[in-house]
Amino acid sequence: MSKLTHFNQSGEAHMVDVGEKAITQRTAVTEGYIEMQPETLKLVIEGGHKKGDVLSIARIAGIMASKKTADLIPLCHPLPITHVEINLSAEIDRNRIRCQTTVKTNGQTGVEMEALNATQVALLTIYDMCKAVDRGMVIQSVRLLEKDGGKSGHWQRT
Repeated sequence: MSKLTHFNQSGEAHMVDVGEKAITQRTAVTEGYIEMQPETLKLVIEGGHKKGDVLSIARIAGIMASKKTADLIPLCHPLPITHVEINLSAEIDRNRIRCQTTVKTNGQTGVEMEALNATQVALLTIYDMCKAVDRGMVIQSVRLLEKDGGKSGHWQRT
């Protein structure tokens, strides 16, 4: 197992120096789910929510969150994100909505945190918009599916 990179030789937290790393195209794909009551899911799918189009608002919130990651996670580098795609799909048989996020950049460090943050915030936005009718919703299984670029190359969840 590799050592943790966000600690220096004295064990103090520090921002990793990426200045000598090559600029490469970097991509990260993440996913997560929010489970809810069947009636809540139906309300979201049919667009009957009085607050508006829940999925469109969640998508925009996720995109915004990806761009703010360095403001929220103390040791993340601010990155010039070149692309964010958030797909929200209802899984009616499981009473949940799946969020899959893809984030890309051309840079010296990866965009895994930006994709994970975008997924979390998109799902949190769904929770926020629907909590008046369903406080028991559960956000779960937010995880990295795939990353590409940089020295470590390609990684994919099996």
